[in-house]
Amino acid sequence: MIRLSILYPAGEGTTFDHEYYRDHHVALVDEVWSPAAITVDRGTDGPYVAAIHLTFDSPDALAAAMGSERTGELLVDVANYTNAQPVMQTSEVVR
Repeated sequence: MIRLSILYPAGEGTTFDHEYYRDHHVALVDEVWSPAAITVDRGTDGPYVAAIHLTFDSPDALAAAMGSERTGELLVDVANYTNAQPVMQTSEVVR
């Protein structure tokens, strides 16, 4: 299993519309990339205001998702909920 985590740094002047993210963007992610599982975090303390963790069955499944012709829709939609610059981490799930 492979996990793609996208983290949104908190900071002075950072805006993040959690409701839009939860209700619209995450649904679009599910539609476009079809991960095996999605977990969404709302930061309450620490360096990130929010995070999403997407689990894929294999590195090939992640690569196929990222290579989707609709990935551009996801990137454009980011401006609708935040001005933060997302940080991405790809991990192998070991447990």
